[in-house]
Amino acid sequence: MSKKPALGRGLSALLEDQKTDITQKSEASDAKTLGSIAELEISKIEANPFQPRTKFEEQALQELAQSIKELGIIQPITVRKMGYDNYQLISGERRFRASQMAGLTKLPAFIRIANDQSMLEMALVENIQRSNLDAIEVAISYQRLIEECKLTQEELSQRVGKKRSTISNYLRLLKLPADIQKGIGENKISMGHARALINLDSTEDQLQLFGQILADTLSVRKTEELAKEKKSEQPKRHQSSVLPLSLTDKKLRANLSEFFNTKVKFQRKEVDKGRIVIQFESEEDLEEILKKLDL
Repeated sequence: MSKKPALGRGLSALLEDQKTDITQKSEASDAKTLGSIAELEISKIEANPFQPRTKFEEQALQELAQSIKELGIIQPITVRKMGYDNYQLISGERRFRASQMAGLTKLPAFIRIANDQSMLEMALVENIQRSNLDAIEVAISYQRLIEECKLTQEELSQRVGKKRSTISNYLRLLKLPADIQKGIGENKISMGHARALINLDSTEDQLQLFGQILADTLSVRKTEELAKEKKSEQPKRHQSSVLPLSLTDKKLRANLSEFFNTKVKFQRKEVDKGRIVIQFESEEDLEEILKKLDL
């Protein structure tokens, strides 16, 4: 089985280098063939529905539009053919938008063919590699590649040319509370701050430290120090909430241990709440426990 080309090498690794025109006979005199560059009317190009970027800075677009007015389009956009004289954007949305702002009616474009799966991969990877996405947008793009393109983290690592640990760190951002994710997206806190917050198990502690970062303009190092302090306090709080076992509870623990023929942990956090942990040392032990539980 041939290995799927890595997206980390760029869009060209995904785009099919088709040279044959698949347009209808009515287009016979048209030079807009697949695998070529052509001047296309902007009105004939529709936006990319798979575009992962959610924010475009107005000032940056204005500056790009001014540059386009003066110098024109230096790098063509990439589109896929949808039908007779109808195209859909694959990559180059900033150039596409800025061209509209600059008043252009046509712009150069590579014409390619791609299915929806390839469109999604190309759009996500092109944005991850070439655009200034915020960390949450990158994380969402990684998540979409994993879920919608059925990739493992290892496969994704090969596609985008990033270490697996880097991808994992981004994906962990999506487990943070919505307020913190919004703060990351708005550049109120850095990736370093976010990694420190992720290490806290309690959502309450995460939000409290997040508020402190904003209020006191904490550095990443200071945030890491405070996160470690909170982390070290968490087991103490947990231990103090465990109630001492009564004679009845101890007897129940002994009976359970005898019944399952293994060590059993019995804890009470409140009068009517707690937990029972049944330990096993091998698969055979587990099978015996499951038989006694009739599972």
